[in-house]
Amino acid sequence: MISFELSEDQKQLQDIARKFAKEEMIPRAEHHDRTGEFPHEVVKKAWELGLMNTHVPAEYGGLGLSVLDGCIVTEEMAYGCTGMATAMEANALASAPLMVAGNDAQKKQFLGMLTAEPKYAAYCVTEPGAGSDVAGIATTAKKVGDDYVINGSKMWITNASVANWYFVLAYTDQSLKHKGMSGFLVPRETPGITVGKKEDNLGQRASDTRGITFEDVKVPSKYRLGNEGEGFKIAMGAFDHTRPVVAAGAVGLARRAMDEAIKYSLTRKTFGQPIASYQAVSFMIADMAKDIEAARYLVWRAGWEIDQGRRNTKFAAMAKAFAADMAMQVTTNAVQVFGGYGYSKEYPVEKLMRDAKIYQIYEGTSQIQRMIIAKDVIDAMKG
Repeated sequence: MISFELSEDQKQLQDIARKFAKEEMIPRAEHHDRTGEFPHEVVKKAWELGLMNTHVPAEYGGLGLSVLDGCIVTEEMAYGCTGMATAMEANALASAPLMVAGNDAQKKQFLGMLTAEPKYAAYCVTEPGAGSDVAGIATTAKKVGDDYVINGSKMWITNASVANWYFVLAYTDQSLKHKGMSGFLVPRETPGITVGKKEDNLGQRASDTRGITFEDVKVPSKYRLGNEGEGFKIAMGAFDHTRPVVAAGAVGLARRAMDEAIKYSLTRKTFGQPIASYQAVSFMIADMAKDIEAARYLVWRAGWEIDQGRRNTKFAAMAKAFAADMAMQVTTNAVQVFGGYGYSKEYPVEKLMRDAKIYQIYEGTSQIQRMIIAKDVIDAMKG
């Protein structure tokens, strides 16, 4: 039987996240967007409420919630501010490879670090010359005795300067292409790590995005995830867990933009009546509502599929692509509803539009998602 009804626990979780977004995030969003300051205080409060690291199993100090549960929380947090939400959600991306392929000792050490205190982690895959083409990375990890020595540079790394540990993808055998990559857990205090300046980004400015250089960084073999050569599979498998949640963030942002547009359209008058009464405006709002609803159901399907133990790659890509493109369209139309005021920083929709763009880029561009979807549905037809 199909049901879209949330459980009582999920409704309670949703209410907690919604209240937090309203009371703690929205009042501070403009400040952090303007200054680019990392929202340490807000993140600490979210951690204390259990709104971070929800995916971590109970035996490692987490709540052991499902991917769908994480989607519900993230939609509400993103409604408050996606810059802050991304700073929090980066922990889930960094630890997803660990959830996929880590052994018990690795999980106790690195997941336990995130649940014992309000600490951070970062997912280090993208490089200056390798974004969507992960096989194009140049970072290497050379085996020296019982250690690996990592050399290379990563770029656009969320939580780079605040992270206590990194997941790093590197080549252990470049001749094998993507089958020669391995994944490593690298503590931040390891000698040889240099974190670059904070990027001055278009949106989600509260998020700490920087480059990282690894120069003769020595990592013990016990910090390798899985076997040599499994790094690419592990790194990509992590996206099945995280893309639904990222897509949920796009839904939350779009919902906020729609709400702002509706409120404004009911108070702004032209020719003696609210602009909401005009078909030109009301149809834009109708499109926002239907597309947000459709995106949410794709997000829930993607989360639910993997929670059932099934491969959700296609649904995760569908949710990510549709929600990202939808959020960009909704925020653009919200600015249009506001007219000239929407172009001003005095109103929230200008920030929402800037924040939305990155959803079409990070964790796989909208074009990459379409490649994944196309391959899946075409291969299925081939039999």
